[in-house]
Amino acid sequence: MTHIWVRSESRAHEERVGLTPKGAARLLASGYQVTVEESRQRVLPIDDYRVAGCAIAPAFSWVDAPDDAIIFGLKELPEDGTPLRHRHIMFGHAYKGQPAGQVLLERFKAGGGSLFDLEYLTGEDGRRVAAFGYWAGYAGAAVALMCWLAQQNGGQAEAVKAYPSANHLLMELQQDLVACGTARPTALIIGALGRVGTGAADLCHAMGVATTKWDVAETASGEPFPQVLEHEIFLNCILARPGTPVFVPSGAKVAPRVLSVIGDIACDPDSDFSPIKVYDRTTTWQEPALRVHKQPVLDVTAIDNLPSMLPAESSEDFAEQLLPHLLTLDAIDRGVWARARGWFDRAVG
Repeated sequence: MTHIWVRSESRAHEERVGLTPKGAARLLASGYQVTVEESRQRVLPIDDYRVAGCAIAPAFSWVDAPDDAIIFGLKELPEDGTPLRHRHIMFGHAYKGQPAGQVLLERFKAGGGSLFDLEYLTGEDGRRVAAFGYWAGYAGAAVALMCWLAQQNGGQAEAVKAYPSANHLLMELQQDLVACGTARPTALIIGALGRVGTGAADLCHAMGVATTKWDVAETASGEPFPQVLEHEIFLNCILARPGTPVFVPSGAKVAPRVLSVIGDIACDPDSDFSPIKVYDRTTTWQEPALRVHKQPVLDVTAIDNLPSMLPAESSEDFAEQLLPHLLTLDAIDRGVWARARGWFDRAVG
C-alpha cells in the first residue's frame, strides 16, 4: 500500500498545504495510506483530516516515518544537515545552481533518498501539472504596490501578513490607496500570459493600476529593455532558466528611470540565470522591501512564499490541481513522477 505522509511545515508564515481533507479522503478511498502531521500554523485544521480518516502524527515526526513512506511537503526542510533516506515531494529549488539546493542534494545522496520536485512535475508537453503561480502573482503584485505606497509616504514597506481571503487583502489595499490620493502607478508585467502574470494582472486591474503586459513576443528581440525603466513598477513573472534575458541590468540603479519598485515574483536571485541584476537575496515577510538605491529610490521585493499570504485559496487551488497526480503515486516510476525523478537523477549523477 502506498503511504503518503503529509509533513508539518517548519518555515515561519508557511500555512499552506498541498493536500486538503477532501483530497485525502479520495486517496484513502483509492487504497492509499495517508498520515498527516499536526501543525500549529497550517490553514486547514487537523480535525478535518482526522474526520476524513487520516492517521494523525506529531509535528516533524516524518524523520521516523517508515522507509517506504513518501514525505509530502511544500517548502524547505530544516537545514540540520542530516542525511535524507525517504522519497520527498516538495519544492527543492536545487537544479539551477542554488547553493542551498546543492546542500540539499548532498543530503539525499548521503541518505539514499530521492527528491520529486514539484516545480519539475510536468506533463508530456513539458508544462507543470500543478502550481501556486496565480496566487504568487496576485500577492506579489499586492506587495509591490505596498512598496510603492510606502515610497509615496517617504518610507519603506513594513511587514506583510497572511489574509483570511483575497477580499480582505483587496479591501485593505484599496483603503491605503485612497488614503494616498488619486495617483496610481503604472506597471509592466513580463510573463503576463502565464499563471503568475495573470494573477499579477488581475490584482493590478482590481486596484486601478494601468498595466503593460509583455510575454514571449515582446521579449523575443532580446535585451536591452528600456521600457522596464519607464514604468513605476516592474513585475517579473518569468522563471530563471538558461537563455532568460536580463530585464534589469546592474546599471539600472543609476540610469535615468521612472522605475522605483521591482517585484521579482519569480524570485530566484541566487540563480545563475536571474534576469534581475540589481539584488542578490530574497526579502522577507518582516522586511519585504530591499532598498538597492537611495536617490532616486529603487526597492526590490522578492518573497519566495508569496502564496502563503493567501493560504486558504492557494492551498485549495494547488491541491485540486495536484490530486489527480497524487492518485498515480502507486506507479511512481511512470508518467509525471518518472519525469520529476529524472531531474533528480541527473542532478546527483
